[in-house]
Amino acid sequence: MSQVVQSSNNSLSQSPAVNLSLIKKLILKDWQLFEKQLAGYVLGGILSLCLMGHGKLWSFYLGSLLLIIVIVAVACFAISTSLVNERKEHTLPFVMSLPISPLDFYLAKLVGNLITFGVPMLLLAIATLATIWFTALPDGLIVFALLIFAHVTLAFCISLSVALAVESEGWNIFAMIASMVMVNPFIMLIGQISAISKPVSTNAIVWSWQALSILSLQAFLSVLILCLTGLYHCRKRAFY
Repeated sequence: MSQVVQSSNNSLSQSPAVNLSLIKKLILKDWQLFEKQLAGYVLGGILSLCLMGHGKLWSFYLGSLLLIIVIVAVACFAISTSLVNERKEHTLPFVMSLPISPLDFYLAKLVGNLITFGVPMLLLAIATLATIWFTALPDGLIVFALLIFAHVTLAFCISLSVALAVESEGWNIFAMIASMVMVNPFIMLIGQISAISKPVSTNAIVWSWQALSILSLQAFLSVLILCLTGLYHCRKRAFY
């Protein structure tokens, strides 16, 4: 019995620690590879915001459409380039040759994708709020805009979790498209809620209980999905 306990203790003590140094290098590698493309997306978002704040109805609708396309493209770009394309190009054998565990690889890809997505998304969200606040656009749009940004973030977390847990390219693309396509139905849904849609045309920033409930649910689901994916990867002992 004592030998069994001793062997189990030895196996626990021999479990690989998180390689923070290599994780940081992998994150930095992804950021340096994609920073120019991400800057292009941010510039595209700023252009769409310029159209939104132009003061004409047609330019507002055109700018809004372009902004939604840009933020969805940012979410898809972060996942497709750092996960899906790497699997297609068979770079995983090279990663496996490094002194890195499956958990290290998961943490590097999780944090790297969150940074790759989060930085341009945060910049575009701040720029959107500033455009609404400092132009003739009604301030009531702020709540509506934040709900849309939160929905795209939730869709990104779903797509990222599937890409981290499932190696099938087909399922990854399906999850990405399915989650991002739901942006339009979501906009139509919150547009039917009078407590959210009515203040849009006014300068009153109204945080109704409906808006707060939706925003809280989006944040909760985003964190929950990433935590569940993390628990799944903590139990993995191999890259495949």
